[in-house]
Amino acid sequence: MRKGLSGVIAIVLLTFLISACSGGNNAAAPAASGTPAESQQPAEGPKDGGNLIIGVAADPVVLNPNYAGDRVSLTIDQALYAPLFQVNNGKKTFYLADSLTPSADNLTYTLKLKSGLTWHDGEKLTADDVVFTIEKILDEKQNSFLRANFLINDKPVTATKVDDLTVEFKLPQVSPAFEATLVQVTPIPKHIFENETDIEKSTKNAAPVGSGPFKFKEYKAGEYLTLERFDNYFGGKPHLDSVTYRIAKDTNAANLALQNGEINVQYLDPKDVSTIQATNNFEILPYAEGRLSYLMFNANSDTGALAKKEVRQALSLALSRDELIQTAYTSGEYADPAKSFLTPDALYFTNDVPTYDNDPAKAKELLQSAGVSNLKLRFIVQSGNKAQEAISLYVQQKLKAIGVEVKLQNMDSSAWVQKFIDLKSADYELALTGYIMGYDPDAYRILFTSGGSSNYSHYANPEVDKLLNEGAGEADTAKRAEIYKKAQELVAQDAPIYPIAYTKTVVAVSKNYGGLEEAVLKPVVIFEDLSKIYQK
Repeated sequence: MRKGLSGVIAIVLLTFLISACSGGNNAAAPAASGTPAESQQPAEGPKDGGNLIIGVAADPVVLNPNYAGDRVSLTIDQALYAPLFQVNNGKKTFYLADSLTPSADNLTYTLKLKSGLTWHDGEKLTADDVVFTIEKILDEKQNSFLRANFLINDKPVTATKVDDLTVEFKLPQVSPAFEATLVQVTPIPKHIFENETDIEKSTKNAAPVGSGPFKFKEYKAGEYLTLERFDNYFGGKPHLDSVTYRIAKDTNAANLALQNGEINVQYLDPKDVSTIQATNNFEILPYAEGRLSYLMFNANSDTGALAKKEVRQALSLALSRDELIQTAYTSGEYADPAKSFLTPDALYFTNDVPTYDNDPAKAKELLQSAGVSNLKLRFIVQSGNKAQEAISLYVQQKLKAIGVEVKLQNMDSSAWVQKFIDLKSADYELALTGYIMGYDPDAYRILFTSGGSSNYSHYANPEVDKLLNEGAGEADTAKRAEIYKKAQELVAQDAPIYPIAYTKTVVAVSKNYGGLEEAVLKPVVIFEDLSKIYQK
């Protein structure tokens, strides 16, 4: 969902670490347009036509923006579906919406839609679709992970249609997080989904009908997904004819495809930047996403090995953040040491919290005092992901030094994602992952409250639950700051995760393409508005 751009507020959960959105050897995607940039004549201004090939590291999980939690699905959904609005550096950019106005008492928000909006199939997009989307998010039977953020002290926000272009939101109490919650919402079409009993698993998601600059054309699992231009896009006809997402799971193969012109845009592992930069064919764009990279401890594994916080603290003490950053990111240029579960772009962030780091002797003492010996752990790893592979080997070595055996379970990235997002998965203890949650700390509730929809570590602390729920509805800034300070301290003490780094993302874009500034670099999804990209 989530930022060179520390102020961007795409509030999304990333369920897996993508250090390189990479290419596979056999993907039969349409050929990328153009030849290397250095052999082309300069062009004047944007022109229409051409294709863009974006490398992605896995198949999408679900092409529905209200259920997507992985980077690949969110990236594709950004082109398929238009949001109500986005926020960059504290400033709103309205898309489907024309305005959002709070009442004097901040208990009512009035949303105005642009006129003349349509879905890709030609049906009108109206307030009915917005209200339907909110109602389905709140419907417990629909299992949307966004639901918790639309509850304020367990009472729901209500959405009511005023007329075809106007929706009124009523809050049960003042919530400083409401706009940050609403920025997550991307309307889905009522006429497509109104009779679906399980929207997340609906077959309608296989051929999505959106409102964004590009519409669905073709998907070949394990190879590519292609979108074509939507001529009636409210923001103006996109320049490109099509965008193809090439599903490419091996980093080395992806880099070769990038250099050969078979991929035009992809994430880079920091270790590969110099190689790609040396070709002089790509813009190298590093930017902060407000992202935390961390080692997750699964307290719900079938062995129960990590249920005790003392064990989690001991494992953390066996590791060194500085060494991990050097191992995965080559230097501090692309990563800053992390201690808090909040990221530096979040309100009330502090890195001044308890930390367990780089003390193997203390780690052994903690394990002994907890009555734990001969501990065996399973670490799930995405094959071909350089950062995950490097860190998993490092963790295996470091934990062996304190008497803990770690078995690495390498798997295809798509299989890894499916296992990780399944809250019932109990056949592993360790996973390297990351998230981007945006600027308001209320977004983190789904990660760290007991039974939270995205609480993959299965962390549970009633005091933290109380604090995070209070924080969602506290209007007093000073009191809210104190709530989140305490929450950060408690989570750090309980060690449900081992925060590693606040990372920068690096994207390579072929110099054959322009409009990058207008498209706006965006956390998670690379570009906010692909309609602005053009082929030179």
